[in-house]
Formats: sequence, structure tokens, C-alpha cells
Amino acid sequence: MHIFIFFSILITLAAVFAYINVRFFKLPLGILFITMGAIISLALMTAGHLFPSFTQLIKQKLSSIDFSEFLLGIVLSFLLFAGSLRLNLIQIKASAKSITVFATVGVLISTFLIGTLAFYLLHLFKLDVPYINCLLFGALISPTDPVAVLSIFKEAKIPDSIKIKIEGESLFNDGIGIVAFVTIMQVAGNGIENLNFSSVLFLFLREAVGGIIAGFIIGYIGYRLVRSIDHFQTEILITLAMVMGGYSLCHFLHVSGPLAMVVAGLITGNKSLEEAMSDTTRDYTEKFWEITDEILNAILFILIGLQLVIISFQFNLLIIGLIMAILLILVRYISLWLPAFSFFFKKDLKDKTLEIMTWGGLRGGISIALALSLPQSMYKEFFVPVTFVIVLFSIIVQGFTMKWFVKKLS
Repeated sequence: MHIFIFFSILITLAAVFAYINVRFFKLPLGILFITMGAIISLALMTAGHLFPSFTQLIKQKLSSIDFSEFLLGIVLSFLLFAGSLRLNLIQIKASAKSITVFATVGVLISTFLIGTLAFYLLHLFKLDVPYINCLLFGALISPTDPVAVLSIFKEAKIPDSIKIKIEGESLFNDGIGIVAFVTIMQVAGNGIENLNFSSVLFLFLREAVGGIIAGFIIGYIGYRLVRSIDHFQTEILITLAMVMGGYSLCHFLHVSGPLAMVVAGLITGNKSLEEAMSDTTRDYTEKFWEITDEILNAILFILIGLQLVIISFQFNLLIIGLIMAILLILVRYISLWLPAFSFFFKKDLKDKTLEIMTWGGLRGGISIALALSLPQSMYKEFFVPVTFVIVLFSIIVQGFTMKWFVKKLS
């Protein structure tokens, strides 16, 4: 019952924040919810000096929720499916080369650059962390978060040709980032001296390629089912089963569930909605997934802000986090420019595309969830606070200034 009450409070807070925002501020909801969550956390920590028992109770309730499992095991499947449902497959195909290269080569370049920078920066602050663990940090912080990106970009006036690249890349690169994270974690767990390149490559390909294939199968089965009937309640239920059943199946098969949900969502949005559903069913389905997306986004962003209550910050880790947040912007640009130049499509990108993609490369809940999933033996106490600082900087600073940045470039 206490979990129900806790989530009831989160929904109530989300409703209050959303009302105030629509009435007065009109900010992107992602920025609003995480900012309000952070403000509430700071208020609770301040109140802890006066009412320590109350603050301790809040910490216990927050600690009872496994944020990593909540996001990666439950919420992420819904958000990725809902996000990819809205993307135009024709536009995706037109930008397929850049999206694919940015989401794969770009993420791997970013992982090694950030891992190397983190290694030297941590040692500069007298924190002895092995290089393989710094690469693990690079993998968890490299992918841009589709939840944050899609939430904030709904209201940013960005050219469609650039917007589709950022949204498409963010949906695919978080799947690749999670695969890279799992792969490097296995190497770190087994010891780098026992590194077997063929087994690592097999693990990476099984997760990535297997996830894409699974997504095609899930999407196609869903298409065939909804095409054979005309009953909007059942058809919506089928899409829900595709997400929950499909994601669970991917977990059982050890293939990438996030990549599968992106592919299944693309097929559903561009095939099932357009060809297999009546106008009534299409309208209900789009509205169902839109409201599901908004509600889960609200809960997720408020939870991110509230995590401040239970995360222990040391001053040196706060400074490291701020430095890494700034370095991450530079690394983001390099990890976009280098593949674009190397694969000969930089000249095809419109002017200022890389700059907008760099500033719009937001980090969010996925990075925090991956950091929280680290075992204590892999320097979790260092990487969680640093990751949290980077995410807050990314969403609040870059998110708040996105409209201004685009206008300035224009």
C-alpha cells in the first residue's frame, strides 16, 4: 500500500506542477519536472535539520524503489515505443546513414574519449580508479537520453531535418550505449587480463543485432494481428502486449530490449497505424500512447530530481561532475564531427547541424539508472554523484537554453 501512496503523491505533484507550468511558465515538461523535483529534494534536505525523522522517512521510501530496475526494466520499454511511434520512417530512411553512424561509431568514440578523460581527471583528484571502470562510466554517460530529448524537443523550434537526426539518434544510441555498458561491465567483472575479443564481439552483436531482429518480428506480428480485426480496444491491448511481452521476451533471450522497442515502435507507427487501423482506432491508439508517455515522463523526471535526497555528494565529486559536464559537450561535438567526416557525409549536413546536435545531446534517467546498477566494487560511490551532476547540468542548463541556442545560431 505504501508504494501506491508514494506514486499517488508523485502523480499529484506532477499534476500540480503541470498546471502551474501551463498557467504561468510554459516550460518544456521535462525541464519543469526535474527542476521541481530537485527543488523539493533541496527543501527536504534543509527541513532535515528541523525534522530529521520526516526526512529519514522520505529517504526510506525513495530507497525502497529500485530506480535502475524501475527505469531499465519497466518504464524504458514504454517510453521508447511511444517515442519511436511518432517518427516518420521516410525521414528516418533519408537520414539513415547519419543516424546509424552517430548511434554506433559516435557512441563508441564518445565512450573511449570520456573514459580516458575521466581516468586522468579522477587521478588528478587523487582518486585511483582503473581505466576499465572509467570506460564503463564512458559507456553509461555517452548515449543521449531519448526521454529527455523527445520531451524537450517537442517545444523547441528546430528544423525537421535536424530534429529527426537528433531524435532518431537518441532512440537508437541509448540501446547501443546499454549494449556497450553491458559488454564493458562483463570485461571489468572478468578482469581485463582475461579479455577474449571474440566473446566480447559476440556479446555485443548478439545484444544489438538480436534486439533489432526481435523488434522487426514483434512489430510485424503486431501489424498482422491489428490488420485482421477492427476493434480499437483490442488493438490498443495488442500494442501494449507488444511492449510488455516483447520487452520481457528480449530480456529472456538476452538481446537488446531497447533496440527492439524502437524498431517495433517504428513499424507500428508507420505500418500498423497507417495501413492496418481504421481512423477511429488510429486516433485512440495515438492518444493512448501520448498520455502514457506524458504520465511516465512526469513520474520519471520527478523521481530523478528527488534522487538528490538519497545520493551522497562530496565536494570533490561535485567539481569533477561539473568539469565532466563541460568536457562532455566538447566530446559530443568530436564524436559527431569525426564520424561525419570519416564516413563522407559531413558535406550533406545542413549548416549548424552538428552544433545543434551537440547542444541538444541531453543526458537523462538512463545514465542515472546505469550508474545506480553498478556494483559497489566498480566504484559506484564515485560514478553515481558525478553522473547525477552531469544529468542535472545537461537537462537544466542545456535544456533551458535550447531555444535560445537555436535562435542564436539562426
